[in-house]
Amino acid sequence: MRPLIEFCVNNLTDDVLEIKKKLDEDSSLDVIEYGCLGYCGNCAVHPYCLVNGELIQADTAEELLEKIYKAIEEIELHY
Repeated sequence: MRPLIEFCVNNLTDDVLEIKKKLDEDSSLDVIEYGCLGYCGNCAVHPYCLVNGELIQADTAEELLEKIYKAIEEIELHY
């Protein structure tokens, strides 16, 4: 099962969009963009996404990418 990474279109600032594009290039990941993920309070404050349904947020887009990869590694360890 490939990890599913979900982004909110309202949270796609330029730096988060670059991260999404980078993840899109990885064929081992499913990357989806939605109009709203229902985390509006988080969305207004920090870059975030969902990795297999788990909320991942960070202070910067770069930190978000690091946390995404860490979450993916943890998922792979359980399979």
